[in-house]
Amino acid sequence: MDGILFSGGGDVDPGFYQEKPAVDNLSDVQKARDIHDIELMRLAMESHKPFFAICRGIQIMNVAVGGTLWQDIARQYNKPIRHDFYYTDNRFPRYYIAHEVNVEKSSLLGQIVGSEQIPVNSLHHQGIKDVAPVLRVAACAADGLVEALEVKDHPFGLGVQWHPEELVNEHESAQKIFAAFVEATRNGHHPNSQ
Repeated sequence: MDGILFSGGGDVDPGFYQEKPAVDNLSDVQKARDIHDIELMRLAMESHKPFFAICRGIQIMNVAVGGTLWQDIARQYNKPIRHDFYYTDNRFPRYYIAHEVNVEKSSLLGQIVGSEQIPVNSLHHQGIKDVAPVLRVAACAADGLVEALEVKDHPFGLGVQWHPEELVNEHESAQKIFAAFVEATRNGHHPNSQ
């Protein structure tokens, strides 16, 4: 296996970050998948295997190494912008641009997209709360919510809270992220780290 893509999906069981359910809208919690994904994430980090984590994937990325989550941003986070554009009132397609994220210029993500601000969709109600020490923040929304994380000292360990697979047809930043991930899987490292 040359690389691993961690996809979106249901909510992570709060027990994996030492919390009890604090809200009544946790959905599609699958403990068996959590166990599998957390272990696979730890292996990817330890073995320096290139990986890209999307939405639930970034949450697994953080929880796997000791981070925590907001179980529901709208109820627990201080003055959030709207992040949950997946609720089906049918007004918002999955590629709807909900907001922009501010990208840390020196981060892996910043090097890939070549911009300090990129447009994203937003299809989640949970988010990164306490960032695990082995990770660093690569992007945030205007309300300060973490939108991208990367593993320190890893050839390509990147997680994003949005769904770039829904944006590749119209947004160059999404295309660049997938191209960089594919290149990293070919080389076993980030394409710019020759």
